[in-house]
Parts: sequence; C-alpha cells; structure tokens
Amino acid sequence: MQARAAQDLKARMTDALVEAGLTYAGAVAHHTPRRLVLSVQGLLDQSPTLREERKGPRVDAPEKAVEGFLRGAGIDRSQLQERDDKKGRVYFAVIEHPGRPAAEIVAETLENVVKNFPWPKSMRWGAGSLKWVRPLHSILCILTCDSGEAQVVPLDIDGIKAGDTTYGHRFMAPDGFAVTSYDDYTAKLRRARVMLDADERAGHIWQEAQNIAFSQGLEVVEDKGLLAEVAGLVEWPVTLMGEIDEEFLELPPEVLQTSMKEHQKFFSVRNVQNGDSAGGIVRFITVANIETPDHGATILAGNQKVLSARLADAKFFWENDLRIMRDKGLTGMAEGLSNVTFHRKLGSQADRVARITALAREIAPKVGAKPDLAAEAAQICKADLQSEMVGEFPELQGVMGRYYAQAAGHDDGVPEACEMHYKPLGPGDTVPTEPVSVAVALADKIDTLTGFWAIDEKPTGSKDPYALRRAALGVIRLVLGNELRLSLNARPGTLHSAAHQIGARDRGDHSGYSDTNDLLAFLHDRLKVHLRDEGIRHDVIDACLAMDGNDDLTLLVKRAEALADFLKTDDGENLLQGFKRANNILTQAEEKDGVEYSFGADVKFAEVEEERALFEALKAADGAIKPAMKAEDFAAAMAAMAALRPAVDAFFEAVQVNAENPVVRRNRLNLLGQIRGICLAVADLTRVEG
Repeated sequence: MQARAAQDLKARMTDALVEAGLTYAGAVAHHTPRRLVLSVQGLLDQSPTLREERKGPRVDAPEKAVEGFLRGAGIDRSQLQERDDKKGRVYFAVIEHPGRPAAEIVAETLENVVKNFPWPKSMRWGAGSLKWVRPLHSILCILTCDSGEAQVVPLDIDGIKAGDTTYGHRFMAPDGFAVTSYDDYTAKLRRARVMLDADERAGHIWQEAQNIAFSQGLEVVEDKGLLAEVAGLVEWPVTLMGEIDEEFLELPPEVLQTSMKEHQKFFSVRNVQNGDSAGGIVRFITVANIETPDHGATILAGNQKVLSARLADAKFFWENDLRIMRDKGLTGMAEGLSNVTFHRKLGSQADRVARITALAREIAPKVGAKPDLAAEAAQICKADLQSEMVGEFPELQGVMGRYYAQAAGHDDGVPEACEMHYKPLGPGDTVPTEPVSVAVALADKIDTLTGFWAIDEKPTGSKDPYALRRAALGVIRLVLGNELRLSLNARPGTLHSAAHQIGARDRGDHSGYSDTNDLLAFLHDRLKVHLRDEGIRHDVIDACLAMDGNDDLTLLVKRAEALADFLKTDDGENLLQGFKRANNILTQAEEKDGVEYSFGADVKFAEVEEERALFEALKAADGAIKPAMKAEDFAAAMAAMAALRPAVDAFFEAVQVNAENPVVRRNRLNLLGQIRGICLAVADLTRVEG
C-alpha cells in the first residue's frame, strides 16, 4: 500500500497541476511507515493567462441569439468583435482567462487529492469526515522560489492546517522542526533519524545483513518480497542477527524460513561454509527501527523468545505429522482427502487424486517415466494437504510432501514429484524435468482444465477464480520445456483421457463428457501470449495453427519458429508476396470459372523459358519439401520454399497468366495452383499479414 500510495500521490497531483496550467520539470515521491512525500521541481509560479476565441452568430442574427451567446461566453456586448466570414459579418468573443498563483492551485489540488485518495482500506476518526489509511496528524506544504524563500501554502483539510513543520523519528527525534525546501527537508530528516528513500532503506538493510552474515561465514537467504516489506516497516533500519535454539535446527530449512518470515518478518541465514549452497538455516536477521544503548541485545532477546515459541509449534506439527506417517503411511495421511471438497461438481480431493493417478499412469510412457512410479507419486502427491504443517503454512504444500515421502521410504523420483507437481506456478517459475515429476505435473494441470471445462467454469474477461490461465501456461511450459511430443486432442489423447475420467465420474459410464476442441483453443490462446512474449507474431502462429497436428505443441512451436525465421529473410518476404499474388489470381479465376485450379499443369504447354523454369523449380521444391516435412525439418522445408523465389518472380515478370488462349490460361492457373499447394503444405500463408 505504501509504494502504491506514493505513486498515486505523484500521478494525481502532477496530472491535476498540469491540467490547471502549472507545468513542472520533475517530480519524485517517497514513502515511509509514517509519511507520504511528494517533491515537484521546476513548478511555474503561476498558470499562464489564456485567450480563447469563440465564433458567434451573424451580426444580423435575432437579438435573442446574440444574448444567448453573450451569456454562454460570460461577456457583455462591448467585448464582441465583428469579423468577415464566408457567410458574412459574424460576432467573435475573445475570452481571457487570467493566470492563477501556484499556491492557490496547489492548495485546491492537494485538498481534492487528499479527500479522494484511493486507499484500498481507510478509516475515519474523531469528529471529522476525512478518511485516511491511519489518522492523519499533519500536512507540510511549502513552495520554495529560486531565491530560496519559502512560502507556506494556505490549506486546511478537515481541521488540519498545512505548515512548514515536520517531525523526525518517533522515538529518537520526536520534536518538530521547520524546513524551507525539499533539500532542507531530506537533510534535516536524516539528522532526525529518518531515511526517506525506500530503495535506500532496502539497500542499507540488505548490505548490512550480508556484512553481518559474511563476518561469521554465513549467507543470508535472498527474499526480495520480504526485503521490500521490511523496508516499509522502519524509518531508521538497524540490522541485528540472532540465534535459533539448537533444538529447532533439525526442522526442515523451509519450515524455519517460512515460520520466521510469516510470523516475525525475519530473514533466514544459512551455513555455507562447506560449499553447500542449500545449507541448513542456523541464524536469523531482524531489522529494528531504533538504535539502543545495548546495541540491540534486549531487542534480540525478546525476538528470540517469541521465535522459540513459534518454532516450538512448528516442531510439534513436524513430529506429529511424522508419527501419523509412520503409523499409517502417506496413504493413511491422505485418508481425510475424501472429506475435503475440491469442487461440489467435481467431487472431493480424493476423487481428484484418483483421476490424476489414472492420467499420470497414461502420460508416463510419453514422457519417459515408468507408469507404476508415476501412479505411486500421484496417489500421495496431495497427502501433505492433510498434514498439520501444511495446515499452518499452506505455502509449504508440496515441499512437505517431499519430506514426508522421503521419510516413508519412497524413492525413484516419487518424493520430488510430490513437491514439483505444482510447478510451474508462473512465468518465472521452475519447470520440472524429471520424468515422474513431469507426468504428475501434467496430469494435475490437465485434470484441472478438463474438470472446470466440463462444468462450464471457464475464465471470462479478467476473471479467472480457478487460475485456469496459469494451469494452461503450466501445461505449455511443461511440454515445450521438456520438448514433449504429445498429441493432446487426438483420440485417444491426453485431453480426451482426462475428459473420460470426469465423464465416468459424472455418469458412471465411459463416454467422456464433450468435445475438447474448445479447451484446445484455450491452450492455443495462451500459447499465442507465450510466443508473443518471445517475439513471434500472432499471424505467424495463426498460419501454423491452421495446419494438421496443431495439438502437438512442440511440433507447432517448431513450425512457428521456422516460419518466423523464414519471413525475416528477403527471400521469405518476397516469396510471401509471390504466393499472395498467385493466390489472389487463383481465387478470382476460380470464383469466375467455378472450378478449382489445383492439378493438370503440363510443361508442354509452356510458351516461355521463365514458365518452363518455374515448372523445374516447383518440381525440385516439392521433392525437397515432402521429405523435410515428413522428417519435421521445418527449417529445411522453408529453405526449399525460399528457393522458389527467383523462379516465381521471373514468371510473374515474363508472362500474363490470363492469356487469350484458354488452354495456356488454364495451364498457367494450374501452375499457380502448384505454387499455392506447395506453400500451403508448409504453413497457411493466407493467414500471414503483409
């Protein structure tokens, strides 16, 4: 909220100032837990005087028309001017809008911005009507001229009068002090133990944390989100490192890190002296907002006491989960999933696990995994949702599944699949590569997609409550990242198998639920977004989507990449124009003649050398393209197609397709049909722009 508020203050103030005629040279906004700051540099001292001309009625117009014009312009008759116009003599009004002092405009603008500020959450306090995120104590609002003279802007918002006074650190420098300029403000704030710039606070915290850890041969676990949050909690960051009681050091490092981050906003410090970059968590770093005579000893003692209580809870959850797992195994831990509803129309989590298991077994051979191992991993992949640890820290789902699976004696990639099957969670997240993990991850996401498609819960506009776009992108990245060859929509295919699982549950039969083409189209839409981010044009993708086998995403992308590279060359771009010319001539002729010109071209009817050369070029291209397409070597197919360019260019330069001789005309149209057929065998170039 702090960073967003600073940007909102900057945007709303500067936009309103410019609209009022006050231009400026630059603006910067800052935020701390106690203040929002905006500095605007190079502001005009007043808005410019503006002259506006309005054309009125004719001089001989009725009096009422003239009086109406005068009222609308806000002037009297003496201010009217007569001018010649195309329609005769007409009245013109010249209206002057005098400039206004900057202080007046700033006061008016700031009051409006404060009273209508877009806080996500706000409160009203006392007897006033103003709503703010916290009780607003004071407003500093000054204008400083080039000579350094400061002027307090006269402003009263809900009883709070603006002034030139501000306050330093709440405890270390609580007294107020006057300032004359932004530079004076920042300098005095620093002396009053306030570091105004959030990026500077974050940088200071991170540098100090690294220095403290490095001095003891340790390393701070990087967490940019936590760093930004902590930087927003303090005005004068004081970085301290504390100890974790030894009895908690055997907890999984992810448990320690999550507990300290979520409950205490602590950074984790790990031991990497043995070269283990994933070493165990051994210390914590906290950031205080005050310097103390004992150099933070009392603060650390209090933090360590609270931390021990939190970690004692985590240790209890961990040990209790291990006891349940030893007594019942992971399948026993997962028993409660039958009482957890996944979706009222899609059954329980246990129903979902059964579907994922069947689908993972089917996918496994296609991704290089053993079916039994994939099914084993799928059966227990959601078990940790019933653990007390995940109940306390939901963000550890999957991670704890790996630990529990290892403790239960599972191996051969099964524990890793318990953790990795949720991934990738976003564009920058890791893509699983181990076969068992890939099989379960695909099964999990495809079951989600087919399930919600079956009950018609599809994303609409910006609404996507079940994160189906993320699931679709996950499928795409899993397939492309591992170069998998899956025919998703073939019969039987992966989408149909998943749909069968849903349909069998709903109707007790094996008829599947519906056509999966709509879901495949959704995957194609997400693929377009993914490839667009990688620089492949939408029309190039459309040209490849129109071809057979477009449910094989790896093949589809391979074709799109080759076509994109082809169109970047001169030969490719020129051949595209030749193809479009041929296709346009053919389309018009076929509509006129009512026949399709796609066969029967014979070189014996060729009249000029360029015509015979095109026959030879088409024969050579066809001989190269067919085996290249069979081998899925799209680059070679595109190269063979590019080789047609000289012959096609020469043909159009030398001959008239619609010749007077009907036999020659028909032969040439059939020759163009060969050009079209050969090109369309590689990609649907009719969909390519240009």
